[in-house]
Amino acid sequence: MLQTIERAGLPDLFEHKKHIVYPAGGSAFSSSDTMKNVYFILSGKIKISQVNPETSKEQTLYLLSRGDIYDVITLLDGREHDYISVALEESEVVEVPIGHIRELIENDPAFNTFFFPYLAKQMRNMEDLAVDLSLYDVYNRLLRLIARNVDTAKGRSLKLIHNLSHEELAALVGSVRKVVNRNIQRLKEEGILEVSRKQLKLKSLQQLFEKLKY
Repeated sequence: MLQTIERAGLPDLFEHKKHIVYPAGGSAFSSSDTMKNVYFILSGKIKISQVNPETSKEQTLYLLSRGDIYDVITLLDGREHDYISVALEESEVVEVPIGHIRELIENDPAFNTFFFPYLAKQMRNMEDLAVDLSLYDVYNRLLRLIARNVDTAKGRSLKLIHNLSHEELAALVGSVRKVVNRNIQRLKEEGILEVSRKQLKLKSLQQLFEKLKY
């Protein structure tokens, strides 16, 4: 998305920018940062999550990668957003003052042709998460997570989740590591997943689709 915006010729967006690199395992932008700036992800992977302080249970809300924008919620409503952000791998972002992005939304139709479809995609992702947590068990949440991350351009490869730990996968599907371990083993036995050296790979797309029917 960022390359597309650059090609569209939106100089105001890039006149006031700052490149930042977050090391793997380190904190990324904070809620106070996103009250002032919007972040365009150039590379890497950044997790946005919330944690229950009483139980320490974590729920991942977004996995941001190249082409993502954060934080569109604060950008639109101006309210501070409670979250934790962690760079799961070295990540490069472009920081742009929030006021400049609001000006683009108000005055630049070319920017909006990219921004509003992205906003709709994020809203749909949150809807999917709410449906998964409300209506499906952990096994089926994993199936749906895998289906959403199949990289059709690379055959059986999985996007974003292929190298996540079972603990990180548990945070994505609203569960705990022990339960996810058990269900990943089931998916392996059913011939849906290949698991090796903390790498997940889709073994059978047909098997995946067959399971999703039920």
